Amino acid sequence: MSSTKTLIPVTGLDNSGDDPRGRYPLILGNTYESITEKVCGVVEESRIRPLWLIGFLIALGGMATLFSLIVYLIATGVGVWGNNIPVAWAWPIVNFVFWVGIGHAGTLISAILFLFRQNWRTSINRFAEAMTIFAVVCAATFPGIHVGRIWLAYWLFPIPNQMLMWPNFRSPLLWDVFAVSTYGSVSLMFWYMGMIPDLATIRDRAKHPLRRFAYGLLSLGWRGSSRHWHRYERAYLLLAGLATPLVLSVHTIVSFDFAVSQVPGWHTTIFPPYFVAGAIFSGFAMVVTLAVPARAYYNMRDIITIRHLENMNRIILATGMMVGYAYAMEFFIAWYGGNRYEQFAFINRATGPYAWAYWTMVSCNVLSPQVFWFKKARTSIPIMMIVAILVNVGMWFERFVITVTSLSRDYLPSSWDYFRPTWVDIGMLIGSFGLFFTLFFLFLRFLPMIAMAEVKSIMPAPHGDAAHGRDRHAAKAAAAAH
Repeated sequence: MSSTKTLIPVTGLDNSGDDPRGRYPLILGNTYESITEKVCGVVEESRIRPLWLIGFLIALGGMATLFSLIVYLIATGVGVWGNNIPVAWAWPIVNFVFWVGIGHAGTLISAILFLFRQNWRTSINRFAEAMTIFAVVCAATFPGIHVGRIWLAYWLFPIPNQMLMWPNFRSPLLWDVFAVSTYGSVSLMFWYMGMIPDLATIRDRAKHPLRRFAYGLLSLGWRGSSRHWHRYERAYLLLAGLATPLVLSVHTIVSFDFAVSQVPGWHTTIFPPYFVAGAIFSGFAMVVTLAVPARAYYNMRDIITIRHLENMNRIILATGMMVGYAYAMEFFIAWYGGNRYEQFAFINRATGPYAWAYWTMVSCNVLSPQVFWFKKARTSIPIMMIVAILVNVGMWFERFVITVTSLSRDYLPSSWDYFRPTWVDIGMLIGSFGLFFTLFFLFLRFLPMIAMAEVKSIMPAPHGDAAHGRDRHAAKAAAAAH
């Protein structure tokens, strides 16, 4: 008996069912040619869609707000933030850790699922990879400005300073510079490498000479020959293998910023796996948040199907359980360790002045994903959107709770103070989302949002030469995959 299950035809757009006779196809009702027309059609549109324009202008306004506030911050000083004596780290660090975490799903979907030969990644990996790049850009904004003397930010890099001396590199913050810059550069190469065949397809279809030149420059002379496909697949596999350890290492190193200190509530060995699980958790939630409106607006429901979204919701449920376990273990370790300061730190989180933030975090991150135990919830668009947004809110509050509550209650009660964000803090948080969505809207408009070559590679091969004649590039993509 063959180990390969037969494909069962699907009526409608729901391919999430389970059938003992076989499995439903991942991609519904498409041919090689229709995939090319749908994805390239978005890039080739001469008119600007009204909803895209409205969203882009709102995001552009947010980005302008961010850069205006950065200029104001540099001109005035970091005193415009709400940081006080015990809470020296506040929203800038919270935002940094949040955005680094958002970027983890891209590499996970693209690299790890690729190595495990999970075909369902092909429709959503381009979204996830783009999201990774944009989130890292947002994250990199904050360490550069929160150091205070921004004109000395170049000391973070391994170059001699103006005194012809090497700076002291023993600060844990330097680990972030190397980790995040490595992660960002590898993710950028991985994203760009995967787009080369699709950029060549847009180049071959371009009518305007300027477009043909631009996409021809980006496609690096791709011709779709057997040698090109061979080199491409080998390079893609090597980059996937290189990027996989980065998924674990980057947020582990970010957690070391906290764990190497002696502050109660930070000095714990559970932070590295706890941060990694949380990063994957929030990253997948952001992919769902972006993919659901985009698939509806650009009519990609038969390419990004319910089955893709259901699989992501399963991962959100699994990582949400891991995060909930980490929350419980923090209290257990504090009790078991017998350190009264650490015990107070965690009791204060749940019952102190920031209890509202702690229980918001628990409700969003632990309780809301539990609805995904039920198949109707996993396949319901409104429910998954609500849960994905709540998870993103909850993960921001998680970083806030870790950072602010531990610092606001110092060893001496006379040093205690309550942190209140200023309008600059709030504006920079909103502005970082503006920067993220500005880049995302530009990506949707000018680059292929779906990995066409990879999607075609998992579709059943067409029969006859006619299909190959209609779309030679697609046929070569399919042939290369076998």
